[in-house]
Amino acid sequence: MKKSLPFALILLILFSCQRVLKPSGWDTSQIEIVRDEFGVPHIFGKRDADVAYGLAWAHAEDDFETIQKTVLAGKALAGRVFGEQGAGVDFFVHLLETKEIARKNYESTFSPEFKKVLEGYAAGLNDYALAHPEEVFYSPAFPINPKEILSAYILSLAQMSGADRAVQQIVNGQVDLIPVDSNPKGSNAIALHSSRTDSGETFLAINSHQPLEGPVAWYEAHLQSEEGWNILGGLFPGGSMIFHGVNEHLGWAHTVNFPDFLDLYQLEINPEDEDEYRVDGEWLELESKYVWLKVRLWDWITLPVPKKVWKSIYGPTLVTEQGAFSIRFGALQRVGAPEQWWRMNKAKNFAEWEAAMNTMQLTNFNTVYADKYDTIFYVSNGLLPKRTPGFDYSGTVPGNTLQSLWSEFHSFSELPQQVNPPSGYLFNTNHSPFKASSFADNLNPEDYPVEMGYILRDNNRSMRFRELMADTGRLSYEEFKKIKFDQTLPKKLTFRTDMEALFQLDTLKYPELATQIKTLATWDKSAGVESEGAALFAFVYYYWWDEFAKTGRSFETVLTEAEAVQGIEAAKTHFETHFGKSLVPLGEYQKLVRGDKALALWGIDDVIAAMRSTPWEKGMRKGAQGESYIMLVKFGEGLPEIETINVYGASNRPGSPHYSDQMEYFLNRKLKPMSLDKETVLKSAKRTYRPGI
Repeated sequence: MKKSLPFALILLILFSCQRVLKPSGWDTSQIEIVRDEFGVPHIFGKRDADVAYGLAWAHAEDDFETIQKTVLAGKALAGRVFGEQGAGVDFFVHLLETKEIARKNYESTFSPEFKKVLEGYAAGLNDYALAHPEEVFYSPAFPINPKEILSAYILSLAQMSGADRAVQQIVNGQVDLIPVDSNPKGSNAIALHSSRTDSGETFLAINSHQPLEGPVAWYEAHLQSEEGWNILGGLFPGGSMIFHGVNEHLGWAHTVNFPDFLDLYQLEINPEDEDEYRVDGEWLELESKYVWLKVRLWDWITLPVPKKVWKSIYGPTLVTEQGAFSIRFGALQRVGAPEQWWRMNKAKNFAEWEAAMNTMQLTNFNTVYADKYDTIFYVSNGLLPKRTPGFDYSGTVPGNTLQSLWSEFHSFSELPQQVNPPSGYLFNTNHSPFKASSFADNLNPEDYPVEMGYILRDNNRSMRFRELMADTGRLSYEEFKKIKFDQTLPKKLTFRTDMEALFQLDTLKYPELATQIKTLATWDKSAGVESEGAALFAFVYYYWWDEFAKTGRSFETVLTEAEAVQGIEAAKTHFETHFGKSLVPLGEYQKLVRGDKALALWGIDDVIAAMRSTPWEKGMRKGAQGESYIMLVKFGEGLPEIETINVYGASNRPGSPHYSDQMEYFLNRKLKPMSLDKETVLKSAKRTYRPGI
């Protein structure tokens, strides 16, 4: 009989299989982190990889907590820290196989030069975790490697493609049309050609409306290496380059777009064998496996929970009482978005930037571009499948024929795009890509396959922009800024829910609401902090938004007279209960909250300077999503002139002086000057240091 291994030896073997967090040995003498008066990091390094290391370190100093959430999600370890909610993210990672896809495609997708960038970023995070063990949520999550960073990118872009909503719909047994995001992330991007400005400069507005906090909130950084990387802009926690911003030559802004990125297939399961599905008369095996979700319960136990996931030739699959459904989208098939962004970061002109876009690795986003060489450009970018006509791809597609199974994507040149239109301006506010300029210059949607699934509608921001932007004449920079900061709804509202009934009520019919009815009737549709009409409208808007969400009613509806009255009555009761009066100014009802600051906040949903808020305390609401990181650029001679502001500050740490030091600037629409010139940055630096020193 063989003797069993001693217990101590078993432990030794087990521990030897664990990855151990060790110093990377990175030469940090080649890296400088320079903090300006607002704490924004300017990272200078000899190589691009050194800059990436410095970015990881500086960002971890400011927000290691959120970066770790991204790391844990990409590694399917969120459940071990965040319990049941985190396990839901882990299940999503296992279903989509983002870790496996990253491992399989990493070597063949990325160039040797870019791999060094990811290696530098990973080393910076690992060294920070090693130096600050008290901040680490879950020590086995480190070290992290570039393939695991890629998994997090794939996961994020999958969510932006609608995969999370599709999975939720399948799980809830509500398969029909893929749902529109009930909390869409709106944004603005504007490029004004030099021929339309009084100074002869080209203007660019970068104005994404992201959540104010969390894994997709903007972080500002300036990255500069001796290898030609010099860019300032915004990125998300875990990002290893700028996602949108400006370098010495050019800049671009992203906004969320809504073509048909994803298809949902219903499989025909064999009634005699649940592990088979029919395709063109042939029964195929439905692949399946169990994954173990480790779910933290309380503070002292982690429970392994088995979950089964499936896969068909169409993609990741879920089997429910309603049927078996597969999802298919580009983010799982092309994973080179990080390198595409990096090459966009380093482009010196439109030809180089367009060449990076032509690689078609970035899965989505409208993109508005401008440069110092008199080029403005717009594209509604995305990995859009080449679909066989004849199926309704906006709904559930039959998964029993190869005719509905696509394998190729439209090329970059086939996407809706415009360069230097005669009107001299291009813009996007998440509305139709066929309305990106003046009406005379706009693209014709009939020139594009209907299977692309592009939306054709306007929104309030696009309608208001056209009210403010003339098709001829020159604008000053101040006039350009005034348009960007506009907070008034258009004359004709285009919310997804028709709310005109609110403005058509008769005071004689509803005398108890006469004050509120008159307030809405005379409201100038502007959302300043002093506006009582804005506060009243905002309450009713959110009231019905919540009611529709509870009942599952489509937001594409018409508010009836009775519902308008119901909303106003609820607002009157709410204001009287919490504020002691039947009407309140918007700034009293809605606050920008950070730490011990609670400041009057302007803005409502879908004005150009938009702000969406959520319930807070004492009947008030607090800003949650909308205006956040703002960058305005003038391209002329020399380096571009740049002004920026972030909603709170550079740091997410409550003890930092930069936790909330930009709030007053933000609320007063005051921007801070920024520079790409190293000498200028160093002259005004408040702190200069090397990572770990």
